[in-house]
Formats: sequence, C-alpha cells, structure tokens
Amino acid sequence: MQKTPNWLQKYLVQLEENPLRTKSLTAGALTGAQEALAQVKVSLVKILSSLDGIRIIKMALYGLLISGPLGHTLYAALGRIIGGRKGPRWALLTLLLSNLIISPIQNAVFLSAMAIIAGKGTVGQVREAVQAGWLGMQKTSWVIFPLVQMSAIRYMPLDLWTPYFNLVAFVFGTYFNTQAKLRAVQSIRPEKKE
Repeated sequence: MQKTPNWLQKYLVQLEENPLRTKSLTAGALTGAQEALAQVKVSLVKILSSLDGIRIIKMALYGLLISGPLGHTLYAALGRIIGGRKGPRWALLTLLLSNLIISPIQNAVFLSAMAIIAGKGTVGQVREAVQAGWLGMQKTSWVIFPLVQMSAIRYMPLDLWTPYFNLVAFVFGTYFNTQAKLRAVQSIRPEKKE
C-alpha cells in the first residue's frame, strides 16, 4: 500500500480544519498559475511584462476572493440539500442541481469578473460580455463536467469537490486561455507579404 505524501496529508488536514480558506487559496493559486502558464506559452519567454503580471495577480485574487468562496458556498448548500444520501437517484439529483444551478452561476460570475479584469467598466459592458460568452461556456461545461462530477460523486467526499473541480478547471482553463491568447496574437500580427 502506497503512503500518502506528507504535503497531501497537510493539505487534507487544512481542508478539514479551514475549508473556506483552503479552497480559496487553492482556487487563487490555480487561477493565477493558469494565467501565468498561458502567458508563458504565448510569449515563449519566461519573463512577463508588468501588465501581464498585473493580470496574473488579478486572476489569483479572483480565485482567492470570488471563485474559491463561491464554489465552497454553492457545494456546501448542495451538500445540505443532498444530506449525504447515496444511490443513483441522489447522484442524478446532484448532477442536475450542479449543472442547472451551480454551473450557470459560476460561469456568469467568471465571465463578469473576466470582463471587469479586461477593463469593462460599466454594468452594460459587463452584461454584454456575459451574454456574449455565457451560452458557449455553459455548453462546454455541460459536455465536460458531468463526467468530472460523476467521478467526484462516486469517489470523493463533498469537501474535496471544490479543489478537485478547480484542478480540472485549471487544466482545461489553461488550454482554452492559451488558445484565446494565441488567436489574439495572430490577429494583430501583420500579414506576411509573399
């Protein structure tokens, strides 16, 4: 039998003793790292400009102050609704509530925060950004996350769901963030003359 690494044991203890703080710090670290990795991939250098560094900090703060606490609160409410009940009917209810209530809220909050970070200053601009991106993001969530959620339902306690979902979002978010940045860079490069 393989021994659990010491760092993981310490993390799990903190998750049990200080769930909100631990989930918030986890979300902050992963969201900031996601932005940093996407920038490094796009710039192909390891030294980021000060503007890019500010965006990394803003993303980390989003994870720390918004995404982590929001995920903790929403999944804690779901846990109270489900009440630890098991079985296919409860798993289905968990999936439905996650995908029809929690995911849409989290995606709308994410898009709102990204619009603000991008410099959208008015409520109308933020609303426009959410309306433009929400359905596409939600469809992607509905394709990817039910499988992730089923694995969480089956194999882990509710307290681990938010960090697990943050880790999965980190992987997919890094990919999508990098692709968006690459498209943006390509769109501003002057056309090569043949």
